[in-house]
Amino acid sequence: MATRNAAQKRAQAKVEYNAFLAGCPSRQLLDRISDKWVVLVLCALGDGPMRYSEIARLLAGVSQKMLTQTLRSLERDGLVTRTVTPTVPVTVTYELTELGLSLHQMTRGLRDWAQANMGEVLANVEKYDAQEVLP
Repeated sequence: MATRNAAQKRAQAKVEYNAFLAGCPSRQLLDRISDKWVVLVLCALGDGPMRYSEIARLLAGVSQKMLTQTLRSLERDGLVTRTVTPTVPVTVTYELTELGLSLHQMTRGLRDWAQANMGEVLANVEKYDAQEVLP
């Protein structure tokens, strides 16, 4: 069995994209797609194209700045397409790409799990917080 030097190991790690390795770029992607606004935008767009204002109304509590940043990052990553239609006023719609649709399936499952299990999680938090904290 041939031994590999550190540079060869790093090169192999980049090819494999192992998120458990500190330098793996997939960690940055995981950080982005685990953001609550990203998950909610992907869930919202799973039913088809939407205008910015429709997304903003659906996602209660999201600021204009955060929604704009989230949509731009999703577009940059190739998960969302932005289509501008030259009307008066200009119409802008957002839609999931094939890559975005593949991620949508998982984010919808995550959202469904959170909604279905929130009662149990809150009960566990209450139970934990009621316990006497030991030094």
